[in-house]
Amino acid sequence: MFNMSELYSPKDVCRELDISYITLWRWIKEGKVKADRLPSGRYAIPRSEVERIKGLYEVVFKHI
Repeated sequence: MFNMSELYSPKDVCRELDISYITLWRWIKEGKVKADRLPSGRYAIPRSEVERIKGLYEVVFKHI
């Protein structure tokens, strides 16, 4: 389990990456995004994952 201070809520991740919740949920289910399941049943995404995805966006959109 990750340090709680380094976890993002799905809502925060969607806002940060400018994606829909459905897209994020699908990526989690497909294993494209690593997410931790909290005791409440909600997802939490580590900061390292958010940074990794941001890096992928930069690579993809830099070449467009």
